Amino acid sequence: MNWVKTHKFIPFLFPKYIWKINNSTNKVYLTFDDGPIPIVTEWVLDVLKTENIKATFFCIGENIQKHPEVFKRIVNEGHNIGNHTYNHLNGWETKNETYLDNFDMCKQLIKTSNIFRPPYGKISPLQAKKILQKKHKIIMWDVLSYDFGNKISSEKCLNNVVKNTESGSIIVFHDSIKAEQNLRYALPKAITYLKEKGFEFDVIS
Repeated sequence: MNWVKTHKFIPFLFPKYIWKINNSTNKVYLTFDDGPIPIVTEWVLDVLKTENIKATFFCIGENIQKHPEVFKRIVNEGHNIGNHTYNHLNGWETKNETYLDNFDMCKQLIKTSNIFRPPYGKISPLQAKKILQKKHKIIMWDVLSYDFGNKISSEKCLNNVVKNTESGSIIVFHDSIKAEQNLRYALPKAITYLKEKGFEFDVIS
């Protein structure tokens, strides 16, 4: 599911997933997938600190173990964290038992979190059922920056966010090496634009 703006019929097909968070205070939700990564995640945290914004980081378990100090900084600075599997698995291409074991491996590292985002947005019905039974919310999105795309310009990445965000939107960026160039261009400008439009930022919990 790689649409910039999620097709409106998709959430109706998967109503147990969270695609946006309706509210009356014009809040939006910045999320970052695939970290923690030194330099990239640290730069994101610097930007968020300067802008006085809290966000939600969907972390890969393997990266948490590789970079514990960066992960600790995410938590210490008041951002929320979510499970993104231990090895960034594609649920459509992974056996259910393997996928769920991988989910649990990451869960052991972030015991206090009850939110999960499937990598690539790809998860089978049985995988989703089991994770929901574990009292986790499955967090999707309605706005995708496409910052990870190697054929997309940084300007287009920014445009994907500012043209599609509305109250309640869940916005996806990636604190990864692959996305770094587009991220560094688009994130500060998107924040400035959204603030000027009167949006506020909050974490997903």
